[in-house]
Amino acid sequence: MRHMSLTPELVALCHREEIDPGPSGGWAQLSDDDFSALATRLAGEADDGPLWVFAYGSLIWKPAFESVEQRRASAHGWHRSFCLDMVRWRGSREQPGLMMALERGGRCDGVIYRLPDGEKPAQIERLLRREIDDHESVSSVRWVPVRTAQGRLRALGFWVGVTGRGTSLGQPLEKVAWVLARACGHVGSGAEYLYNTVSHLETFGIHDRNLWRLQELVADEVRSIHGHRITGGEPSAMEIAAAIT
Repeated sequence: MRHMSLTPELVALCHREEIDPGPSGGWAQLSDDDFSALATRLAGEADDGPLWVFAYGSLIWKPAFESVEQRRASAHGWHRSFCLDMVRWRGSREQPGLMMALERGGRCDGVIYRLPDGEKPAQIERLLRREIDDHESVSSVRWVPVRTAQGRLRALGFWVGVTGRGTSLGQPLEKVAWVLARACGHVGSGAEYLYNTVSHLETFGIHDRNLWRLQELVADEVRSIHGHRITGGEPSAMEIAAAIT
C-alpha cells in the first residue's frame, strides 16, 4: 500500500479559523424557482431508470446524500483539475484557494452513486442546492457518460467543463501546490481537501498520478512553511481529527 507524503500532521498545520464572508455579490444568485426549473429540466434529460451521480472529488468523501449502490466508473474526455478560484469555503480574499472541477481531455476515474428510487426532480434539486448557488455555474452541471464494469450509463456531474470568470485552467502542479499549502477558508484548508480526496480515491483502488504528485508537492510546501513546528513523530489524535473531519 502506498503511503502519502501529505500526512494528517501536515494537514493540521494548514488549518486556521476563518469567518464565512458570505456571497461576494458579484454573481447572480439562483432563486427557489430557478432551482426548481433547473431540476425539472435535468430530470427531463435523464435516462430511464435510477439516478446516478458521478463523484470525482469531495462527493466521494462527503456526499451529503443517501445512496443505495456505488461503483467505480470512468469518464472519458475529462480530467480532474484544481481550477476553481475560491475566496470563500476553502480560501479567503487574503489568500484565495483552488478547488477541483473537470477539465476537458484525458480520463477521470471516479465513483458513481445510485440514489434511492424517488422523484428525480426533487432528488436533483437537493443535489443542486449542495453544489451551486448562482446562474453562472448552471452550465457546469451536466449528464456525463461513464463506463463501469457492468456497462455504460449516464451520471449527473457537477463542475464539469468550467470556463471563463472564476477559473484558472491548465495551471502547473507546482503553482497549484503553492496555493493549496497556504489557502484556508471557513470550511477548511486546501491541503485538507486534497488529502481527503487522494486518500479516499486510494481506498477505492483509484490512483490518480497527477493528484499523487500534487500531494507530494503540497507536503513539501507545508514543510517549508511550518518546518519549525513539525516534530517528525506520529500525529496526535487531535491533529488527525482536525485534518480529516
